[in-house]
Amino acid sequence: MAKKTKSNKRQLILEEAAKLFKARGFGGTSMRDLGAQVGMEAASMYNHINSKDEILEIICFQISDTYISQLAEIEQTATSYVEKIKALIRLHIRLMIEDGAAVSVANNDWKYLTNDKLEAFKQARKNYEKGFAALIEQGIAAGELQPVNASVALFTILSAVRWVELWYRPGRGITAEELEENIITLLLNGLAK
Repeated sequence: MAKKTKSNKRQLILEEAAKLFKARGFGGTSMRDLGAQVGMEAASMYNHINSKDEILEIICFQISDTYISQLAEIEQTATSYVEKIKALIRLHIRLMIEDGAAVSVANNDWKYLTNDKLEAFKQARKNYEKGFAALIEQGIAAGELQPVNASVALFTILSAVRWVELWYRPGRGITAEELEENIITLLLNGLAK
């Protein structure tokens, strides 16, 4: 029972840290701020985590691990390249809707990772982007996609879905599913009829 409570406290610390990091930035958030947010003394939090740097590492790598594992699964599916790219776009949108604070931290505060963790995270990002670009290139080679520069396509897609974390809220007149379909339509078919 004590183990589960400790695990729950740790998860609460991670969730609240992501929210604070998103709102104030990693550098603008102290352990005291985080302690106040979770109702603990800053010193007591060290029973659950080792440091603010560790919190950042966990958040960033949980998000990058999710993207990388989903990419690996999607690559193995027996569907068209267009469907694989749609699945990746949906993944980005869903993660932003379901865990927007953590995605924001991984997108914006990763640069505060230290030493080998920073290098590992940059390599993970590069590997993900390389895998995503390969699907675009394969889709072009298969004649499923327009013959465009794969890097331009990749970063246009990633940039287009990134704004979701800043804009989308339930009650904005569009459901999460409608948002996904609208973005996919615009990115893969364009706006012109």
